[in-house]
Amino acid sequence: MSERRACSALGTDRSTVRYRSRRADDGAIRVRLHELAAERRRFGYRRLGYLLAREGTAMNHKKLLRLYREEKLTVRRRGGRKRALGTRRSIAVPQGPNQRWSLDFVSDAFTDGRRFRMLNVVDDFTRECLGLVPDTSLSGRRVARELDAIIARHGRPAMVVSDNGTELTSSAILRWSQDRQIDWHYIAPGKPTQNAFVESFNGKLRDECLNETLFTSLPHAKAVLARWKDDYNHVRPHSALGGATPAEVAAKSKSQAWPGHAPARLAITAQIGHQQERALLLIG
Repeated sequence: MSERRACSALGTDRSTVRYRSRRADDGAIRVRLHELAAERRRFGYRRLGYLLAREGTAMNHKKLLRLYREEKLTVRRRGGRKRALGTRRSIAVPQGPNQRWSLDFVSDAFTDGRRFRMLNVVDDFTRECLGLVPDTSLSGRRVARELDAIIARHGRPAMVVSDNGTELTSSAILRWSQDRQIDWHYIAPGKPTQNAFVESFNGKLRDECLNETLFTSLPHAKAVLARWKDDYNHVRPHSALGGATPAEVAAKSKSQAWPGHAPARLAITAQIGHQQERALLLIG
């Protein structure tokens, strides 16, 4: 039977039967997507798109999502997370580098079961990881020494934000902040969202590094975390920065003259024990 007669019997247009797709197979892009996804197992399609764009392969985000799904690269979510209840209020964002640093501790374990901790220091404006210090013991004096080393490299912050951990409320830290004339703000107990920038960093560190690595010793942990910190600051695209890296934002901000201005002060009351303490929080 001829094609004309078959199409007539089926009621189908001949141009539809003869149509051949002109869409490229995008084989090279699919291979590169697989390679990047293997290197960055916890990256979604948007962040992989940033990496492809750096290599000169820019495409529509809808096409990128289609290829990402067809190659079955979707990242599986790990567990659930708590949802904040009650009224939400956005945290004030600094308007320049070194206006506010955030501190927090993260813990993990070696393969033999021993525990170790990491001190994380983040600039809330550039999102740059200024310090990632692993050790089996991190006292208040050690935290003060590490902060002095970071200040020597990046300059002095106007404010430091942290929780109410014993190391961070020690007399060594109180004396350090007074001697350096740096405001130290303690968030309300049980309110990690008040320290959201470093908590977000902690989540990325846990998801992309700690959960992907078996640490055999402290030197091994220091080497792995140093490489990850360098990658986070200089290579990894940050979605909150429009795909730029924290190091790029920091370099751009240093080249600009940030005009001095008197930041507004927002009074925040925190319940500590049986007493009410009133703290002043700088907002840009």
